[in-house]
Amino acid sequence: MKRIKLAVGSIAAVAALAFGIAGTATANKVEAPAKIVVSDAKTTHHLNLYVAQELGLFKKRNLDVSIVDAKELAAARDAVVSGRADVFWSCPTVAIAAVANGAPIKVISQVKTPCTSVLVVRKDSPIKTWKDLKGKHIAGISPTCEAVIAYEKKARENGGEYILEKLAGGPAIAALEAGKVDGAILEEPHVSIAELKGFKVVLRDAASEVPCRTINARTGYLKENSAALKRFIEAIGEANAIILKNPNSKQVVDIAVKYTGAPADAIKHGNGRLKFTTVIQEKGLDALAAELVALKNIKEKPGDKLYALEFKGITWGK
Repeated sequence: MKRIKLAVGSIAAVAALAFGIAGTATANKVEAPAKIVVSDAKTTHHLNLYVAQELGLFKKRNLDVSIVDAKELAAARDAVVSGRADVFWSCPTVAIAAVANGAPIKVISQVKTPCTSVLVVRKDSPIKTWKDLKGKHIAGISPTCEAVIAYEKKARENGGEYILEKLAGGPAIAALEAGKVDGAILEEPHVSIAELKGFKVVLRDAASEVPCRTINARTGYLKENSAALKRFIEAIGEANAIILKNPNSKQVVDIAVKYTGAPADAIKHGNGRLKFTTVIQEKGLDALAAELVALKNIKEKPGDKLYALEFKGITWGK
């Protein structure tokens, strides 16, 4: 009888030990990183994305972030809408128009504000006032770009309606150098590239009240992975703080050069102008939506439908 009791006790002890080992293994099991694919059209305006990736700010939040190249913002949007990517950075008007026209995306964060695009002209240009723009040929990426909207509105209000030539970045600077346009509405780093070439900025404040880029997510991914996206925006916030503390540090400049290929001197010249933030500028985005309605680009403003409910009280609706 004693032997039977000892055997039963031994079996129980072994079972308890096995259960304890299994329980410890389960407790120590590391949760797999959440995968996020970002479709990205490279620019220094997306520097917070690159800094977060290069400094491991995503990784330390258990995120596996892949950055996939897109030729332009519209291509990045299309990759997210089609489900080939989860997140993209864009001009706010791209996101507003997409949501208003039924695309399955939501804005989850601001990237930076205000818009830093300005009008650049030759040093000997006669353009000094808004009226001086009347009849002039001005390069700009698109009539629905927030900076172009701001400049066209201001020019129209002051009797300086101009002719928009759809050119941006390098081609716009080349057209300016060749005398094919009278001015160019440029964003960083092309503003700095142009300034370093000897061009000057005029009528600087047209877009100074306009919010710049937004971070946008696919609604399907947002619904299933809101916790991961919140950690993603936390990482972006940390990257913002690093950039704003010293925008011309070697580390920050090197990352900008690596991802964008822009000249280091131009990055140093203009990086301090980029004011990164995750706080969504609701009033400014609503005003842009109204302008898109006036341009017949969208039928009605999306209102709060523009934003992800999962981020209410975090990046908007505070």
